[in-house]
Amino acid sequence: MNAIIFSENASVDLTAVLGELNYSSLFILTDENTKEYCLPLVEEVFPSNSTFFTIAPGEKHKTMATCLQIWAAMTAAQLDRKALFLNIGGGVLGDMGGFCASLYKRGIRFINMPTTLLSQVDASVGGKLGVDFEGLKNHLGVFNEPETVIVASEFLKTLPEQELRSGYAEIIKHGLIRDKTYFESLDFEHWKDSFWTPLIHHSVEIKRAVVKEDPKEAGLRKILNFGHTIGHALETYFLDGPRHLLHGEAIAIGMICEAWLSHKKLNLSETELRQIQAAFLKVYGNVEILDTDVPDVLDFCLQDKKNEGKELMFSLLNSIGDCTYNIPVTREEIQQAIQYYQNLPQT
Repeated sequence: MNAIIFSENASVDLTAVLGELNYSSLFILTDENTKEYCLPLVEEVFPSNSTFFTIAPGEKHKTMATCLQIWAAMTAAQLDRKALFLNIGGGVLGDMGGFCASLYKRGIRFINMPTTLLSQVDASVGGKLGVDFEGLKNHLGVFNEPETVIVASEFLKTLPEQELRSGYAEIIKHGLIRDKTYFESLDFEHWKDSFWTPLIHHSVEIKRAVVKEDPKEAGLRKILNFGHTIGHALETYFLDGPRHLLHGEAIAIGMICEAWLSHKKLNLSETELRQIQAAFLKVYGNVEILDTDVPDVLDFCLQDKKNEGKELMFSLLNSIGDCTYNIPVTREEIQQAIQYYQNLPQT
């Protein structure tokens, strides 16, 4: 499993990491946002012959077309197999940059510097890499661990509130699937005032423990997908429209819907269901989902990677802190779960 450095000074720790690695050249990938706000915090440490490449930000650019641009730039820079690839960005950039590094010349080493709360607590662990394809999220990808991940808290100061809120959904998820005490310690009313460093540490340790036991998602690791079957479908459906949702915003809806499924199909009590939905509604409010949206969202659920044949397989909660996996759910039950969310009182 990759080394994770929790850093209070990104440039100092990056200097140390680069000093320990023997590499022929350095390729640095940023998006337009991280080039402007994050790169200046560390750019003084790079060798003079480094190659910089910048892509457009956002999930809609997480495609093979963007990968072709990255590979072309790597080829133009004449990177050999001893080159080192550095990703400075959020989950989209880390997924795609790691994917490009893993395929270039059958694989070169890469380092991740996650710059969003979401990527620091989620994408920094587990080695899942990939891109969206034919409108399907993370449809093409590989498992491959970075050499090192540098989780630098100073990057969070560059984020708008909406991006912090998106990342908070994964923090909540980690408590729901694995640690009830952690979930109940979170302040949903004043989440913006959270002290992020200990939350990031705790969430990373929860995910690392799960991934260590099941690195290739053969079993237990599937619990990390709680909320993500319906959430990813909503994220994909709304991706290019005026009602665009960030990942965490979509996953928050997915977790309410899948908590309802947990109540209907497993042992999750009505008290805990209401506790879960109250937490998410305090942080994220209600998002309008029209009846005309639902058929397409259901179709996207059918493409989820956890499905087995035509059977839709979910990770659901027995109780807060106790998640199980491979629970079959029908299309009609998913529709009922979305209708449950649509009918919640407006906050």
